[in-house]
Amino acid sequence: MSANRKGDRRERELVNRLDEAGFAVMRAPASGSATDRDLPDVLAGDDGRFYAIEAKSSSGDPIYLSGEEVEALIYFAQNFGAKARIAVRFDREDWYFFHPGDLYTTDGGNYRVKKETALADGTDFEELVGHSERTTLDDL
Repeated sequence: MSANRKGDRRERELVNRLDEAGFAVMRAPASGSATDRDLPDVLAGDDGRFYAIEAKSSSGDPIYLSGEEVEALIYFAQNFGAKARIAVRFDREDWYFFHPGDLYTTDGGNYRVKKETALADGTDFEELVGHSERTTLDDL
C-alpha cells in the first residue's frame, strides 16, 4: 500500500473515532494539494471544543513535519478559533496528540515526534475527547 493511501486510511480512521466520540468532524481530502489554501487534515468540534488537526502516521520512527506545515496549521487554527493539534500514530499504537509548541524543533526548523515521546508525553485519544484526565505522580 502506498504511503499516501495509508495516510488517507489513517485520517479516515481518526475521523471515524472522533465521530464515534460525539464530535462533528470533517476531513479535508487532499489537504494541501487540492487548493492553494493551507488546510488542516481534520476539523472537529464538540460543545465548545474545536480542533484543527494535522495527522501523521508512520510504520517507523520518528515522524517529521515541516516548519511550513506547522505554521500553516497554527495560522488556520487561530483564524478559525480552534486549537491546533498534531496527531501522530505509529503502527500498532493509538493516536497521540500534541500542541505544536510542545514538539521538538530540529536545527533546520522542522518538527519531530519520536514514538517513545508520543507514548510518554502525548495526549491520548480518550483525554483529547474528554473521556479521561491524565494524572501524574506530581498530582498525587
